[in-house]
Amino acid sequence: MSSKAPVTQAVRVLREHKVDYTEHLYKYEDKGGTTVSARELGVDEHAVVKTLIMEDENKRPLIVLMHGDREVGTGMLAKQIGAKKIHPCDPKTADKHSGYQVGGTSPFGTRHPMPVYMEAGIAELDTIYINGGKRGFLIGVSPRDVIRVLNPTLVNAAA
Repeated sequence: MSSKAPVTQAVRVLREHKVDYTEHLYKYEDKGGTTVSARELGVDEHAVVKTLIMEDENKRPLIVLMHGDREVGTGMLAKQIGAKKIHPCDPKTADKHSGYQVGGTSPFGTRHPMPVYMEAGIAELDTIYINGGKRGFLIGVSPRDVIRVLNPTLVNAAA
């Protein structure tokens, strides 16, 4: 496997905002999720952050950032953001909204701007590992920089 990290749209956005980050390539496994990436990187799955594309009852897309070892309580999230219902997008719809391929979705540099909701506990970590815009490519970054660049709404929706 080549050790050269790709220059994705996410990487361009981080560079543009002068964010310090580390690049982590790993062997992607289909349906392996954060369990595989945490194992491959040798980090706690709680610090690996999933980027989920969801939509509300009006099909308005949104991004949810969640700890790798937790699920999104969609009812809890809907209540906090004033939506009737929230549900995950199917992969094709998610890809269309984000411009990335599911399994490689980054919250940075999405095709369409979407509101970002971040589980509040993520902000308390020193370093998080979040997708860099390609399957098998995570970036290590400070949650403070994520907050600075994405300006997410902090929520408590971990189930």
